[in-house]
Amino acid sequence: MKRYLGTGLLLLAFAAIADEEPLDCSKAISTLEINACAALERDEAQAMLAHYFTAALEHNAHDSELVAAIKLAQADWAQYQQSHCGSVYSMWRQGTIRGAMALSCETQLTRQRTHELWENFLTYADSTPPVLPEPER
Repeated sequence: MKRYLGTGLLLLAFAAIADEEPLDCSKAISTLEINACAALERDEAQAMLAHYFTAALEHNAHDSELVAAIKLAQADWAQYQQSHCGSVYSMWRQGTIRGAMALSCETQLTRQRTHELWENFLTYADSTPPVLPEPER
């Protein structure tokens, strides 16, 4: 519940920032700006994960058992990410850095998961080029 309240407050803060000048993340100083930039980075990582996840399902569509296993693993991973990054948020709950730390956790785990999907389901054991380029870790 606290995590959702924190996310709601972040969204309100981002809306307030959106009414001002465009955000330059290279010059982010305030907690609101840092959190907004961290959220943008997390959102980009999530979009990349969605792209690689969809590609993994499509590339392996001929194997319904594998597709089901990938989907189950993805759901399990999403639950793990939520729990783990929620614990990071709890660790930093006394400081204004808590939002950025939780968002950074989400970004890092999302990038790792994207790479795992690529490595396991979008590459070949021989010299055949991968289905998609290697994602950032």
